[in-house]
Amino acid sequence: MKTTDKKTALAELERLYPDAKPALKYTTAYELLVAVILSAQCTDERVNIVTEKLFQEYSTPESMLRLSQKQLEKYIFSCGFYRMKAEHILSASKDIVEKFGGEVPNTIESLMSLAGVGKKTANVVYSVAFGGAAIAVDTHVFRVSNRLGLAKGKTPLEVEDGLCKAIPKENWSKAHHWLIYHGRRVCHSQRPACKECTLAHLCDYAKSTAKSDVKVTKKSGAKKP
Repeated sequence: MKTTDKKTALAELERLYPDAKPALKYTTAYELLVAVILSAQCTDERVNIVTEKLFQEYSTPESMLRLSQKQLEKYIFSCGFYRMKAEHILSASKDIVEKFGGEVPNTIESLMSLAGVGKKTANVVYSVAFGGAAIAVDTHVFRVSNRLGLAKGKTPLEVEDGLCKAIPKENWSKAHHWLIYHGRRVCHSQRPACKECTLAHLCDYAKSTAKSDVKVTKKSGAKKP
């Protein structure tokens, strides 16, 4: 995708999703951190159901540490990978209490120092909870960015680097949500709605698919010798 096309695509995404915002429900940076950890390979809707009950009694790192891992696992079982997620939540909570005085740290580097917190989770919390400039590359962002040609890469970090170069820094956080919304509503992992997509004329994937369809049509319609 050309630089001018990238600018056009970003402008269209902004037009389509001007009110894009996180789907996870939270009231504090700590609640957001826990919700993002739970959201790995799980829908935001399911996470919200789980945290609505969990946060009634365990909405701070101090209160969360009153739970054993087995007890926490029972709360979050339906989110999947519950043993690993419970371990990460408790380890991060312990670090927050012991290293940061009970307050979630507000830089990407310090967030990533928490046990079980990777770059994507740190970027989300830094961007959403603290208003920092960051692009978190989840499955939707990774897929849509590669298909469009906005930023191509084989790893989330490669795509993140490409997006940071393609998008003005003041729009990094907003663009993260634009891409998520587009992935959920139009550019599905299976059967993307290219015919309904207003970005199709700019999209590398849509263009390549259209060319393939033309070749198949010509081949199937060819006369036998």
